[in-house]
Amino acid sequence: MTTTVFNNNARTLGLLTVSQEQTIAINGPNYKQYIKILYLTAGYKLRVDFSVYETQQPTLFFISPNQYLEIEEAGPESGYFIFYNRDFYCIQIHDQEVACDGLLFNNIRNMPKVEASADESLFLGYLFNQMVQEFNLNDSSLEEMVRTYLKQLLIRATRSWKKQHLDNVVTEQQSDLEFFRKFTRLVEEHYKSKHTVADYADFLCIAPKTITHKFNRLRLPSPNEVIKDRIILEAKRLLVHTSLTAKEIAYDLGYNDPAYFSRLFIAKTGDSPSGFRANFSG
Repeated sequence: MTTTVFNNNARTLGLLTVSQEQTIAINGPNYKQYIKILYLTAGYKLRVDFSVYETQQPTLFFISPNQYLEIEEAGPESGYFIFYNRDFYCIQIHDQEVACDGLLFNNIRNMPKVEASADESLFLGYLFNQMVQEFNLNDSSLEEMVRTYLKQLLIRATRSWKKQHLDNVVTEQQSDLEFFRKFTRLVEEHYKSKHTVADYADFLCIAPKTITHKFNRLRLPSPNEVIKDRIILEAKRLLVHTSLTAKEIAYDLGYNDPAYFSRLFIAKTGDSPSGFRANFSG
């Protein structure tokens, strides 16, 4: 497997080629801790958490460290796999420059992909080739050059994501879109301890009804549903990928009453925690 890795003072970015032979390594535990970007051609099948995607055309996927990734089938042509940590390119620090946190990663609609048009595919191919050349040169400016290419990729992908997943009117409502991203970040940071819209209204210094109105304008689910969906997603991950009991998971997610949490899980999924675990493993 062709692997090129930059590693300096805890700043890490790696670039791999992807084909059938490399899927076992990519699916393994070595890359779990990293932010990941996959660029796959047609014919790939992969699972991100509890959704399965099959590529019909060149597609970018954006995977956060807490998400489960498995490439189930590789396509006939090779792709690319970027992995990096927040020390190399911290999403929140660069948030004003690149509108990615809450759009490409951990977005509310749980859509981690961007399909590339013919023109975009040409640009992305060029970008990955330039990154490979930079690694081959191994010049003293490698880190900054590769970070520049990564930033270009995120900017272009963010533009495409908005066109593909948000209504055209929404993309013009920039202040509401910024609010949507800020709310998403707060939920991602505090969903284990803050479970109500009022909790997040306090963070944002606004009324809970104002949050609801903004979400209505964006044609998104209610903010309460967004919070609960994030909690349930984490519960599903823990049920499938750990041996924690349902009671332990309830406590881990900030619920002192496991019976209440179980009722919430049933209401959101139609199955009990134990039933979900049994059905998924079976």
